[in-house]
Amino acid sequence: MNKKELLAAMADECGLPQKVCGKAIDAFFKVVKKSVFMDEPVRIVGIGTFKLNVRKERNGINPSTGKKITIPERKRIVFKAGKSINTIA
Repeated sequence: MNKKELLAAMADECGLPQKVCGKAIDAFFKVVKKSVFMDEPVRIVGIGTFKLNVRKERNGINPSTGKKITIPERKRIVFKAGKSINTIA
């Protein structure tokens, strides 16, 4: 399901216009991103947790040249599904 399909499904489910649902989805992801990058995990009971994953700087090899390189630290948001969402059949 992509964002357009999600908007249509949400609008159908709650009876609101797609524009309103779009603003709600955008606001949700903006708040999650802001909170997680401030090192505050976002836990949604029954769904899961969004949290920050920091991959430390490490050494690697450039596959095209074979030269050793340093891969910089990388931060990314990860989602871990809760138990109740994994048991839906």
